[in-house]
Amino acid sequence: MIICVPKEIMKGESRVAATPETVKKFVTDGATVFVEKNAGHASLHDDEDYIAAGATIIEDTRALFEKADVILKVKEPLFNEALGVHEVELMHKGQYLITFIHPASPVNHDMVRKLAAQGVIGLTLDGIPRISRAQNLDALTSMSTCAGYKGILMAADDMANFMPQMFTAVGQIKPAKVMVIGVGVAGLQALATAKRLGAITYAADIRPAAVEQATSLGAKVVETGVPAELAIAEGGYANKLPDDVLAREREILMETIKEMDVVFCSALIPGKVAPILITEDMVKQMKRGSVIVDISIDQGGNCAITPAGGKEVKHGVLLNGIKNIPGLIPNSSTWMFSQNVYNLVKYLTKDGKISLDMSDEICQKIIVTRDGEIVHTGTREAMGI
Repeated sequence: MIICVPKEIMKGESRVAATPETVKKFVTDGATVFVEKNAGHASLHDDEDYIAAGATIIEDTRALFEKADVILKVKEPLFNEALGVHEVELMHKGQYLITFIHPASPVNHDMVRKLAAQGVIGLTLDGIPRISRAQNLDALTSMSTCAGYKGILMAADDMANFMPQMFTAVGQIKPAKVMVIGVGVAGLQALATAKRLGAITYAADIRPAAVEQATSLGAKVVETGVPAELAIAEGGYANKLPDDVLAREREILMETIKEMDVVFCSALIPGKVAPILITEDMVKQMKRGSVIVDISIDQGGNCAITPAGGKEVKHGVLLNGIKNIPGLIPNSSTWMFSQNVYNLVKYLTKDGKISLDMSDEICQKIIVTRDGEIVHTGTREAMGI
C-alpha cells in the first residue's frame, strides 16, 4: 500500500497529516510512504526526519498524488494556486482520501461532487462516531481539545481587560466572565482553560450529561429550558431543535450573554449546519469590548454575523471566526492528529490494503463518496438529494 502525505495548501495551515513517528509505524506495517517536500516544516518536522523514519521525499506534487493508494491530509481538498488546478483533479479513481472533508457544509458541496466524479473514496474524519472503540481514531475530538484551549487564549489576548481577578495598589479588578455555549470536548477544554486563567465561568448546553460535566469543572450552569427528549440525538449528540424551541433558547441565553466578557461558541450538530444561537440583535445588546470566539464556524457558526475565517468588530463586539485554531499550535495538534490518522488506517487495513466493512458503524459514518456516488447521509440531506 502506497501512502502519500501532501503539504497542506490552505493559507495559514501549519499541520501535516503524518509525523516521522507515524511514518515509521506505517513502514513497519509494510506500507510505502511518500511525503511532499517541506510538508512538515511548519510543524517542526524536517524532511531529514521523515527520511530517517523510512519515507521518500517527493518535490513534484502531481507525481505525489499520482502514486498514492491512500492520500492523508489535514484539510479538505482545495484549489492549488501554484499549479492552477484543484487538488481533487490530481486524484484518480480508486484512491482513498482521508481528511476532514466537512461534506455537509455548503461551501464544500462542489468539492464533494468532484470527489464522486473522480471516483475517489472519500473518508471524512469528522464522521468518526463517538463510541468507545473509536476513541483513538477520533481526530475531531483531538482537534476540539486544541481549539478549546487555544480559543480561550485568543479571547484573553483580544480582551481589553484582565481575565483573572487582580489586586493592585490602586484597587481590585474583578475577574472576567466567560460563557461557553456547547459543552462538548472543545467546550470543556475552554471551560478548564478559562478557569485556570482565573475567569468566572458559565456554561450552557441542551444535553443534561454535558451540563453535568460542566458543573464538575466549576462552571455556573445556564439552563436552556430545552426538554431532554428534544435535546439528545443518536449517540448522545445534540439534536436539531424546532425553530420555536431554538428561539426560546436564544431568549434565555441572552440574559446571561449580555453580562459576559467572553462568549465561546462550540455548539454543533453532527453532519449538519451549526445552530444559530446568537443573532445580530443579540450581539447589539452585548457589552462593548466583549469577545465572541465562534469555533463552530466550519459548519456555519453559532453567531449569525461571525466573519468566516477572520476577526472583525461589529456593534462594539470582537467576533472571532478564525477557522483553523488547532493549526495555531501546530506541533501538538499535528502529533495528536497524526496518531488518530495512523490508528484509523491500521483499523481499516486488512491484508495490506484498506478494506471497508459496510456493516461496521465506523465505516458507515466516515464514507462520503464511493463508486462515483455521494453516500454520506448528512451531506445528501444538506444537498437535497
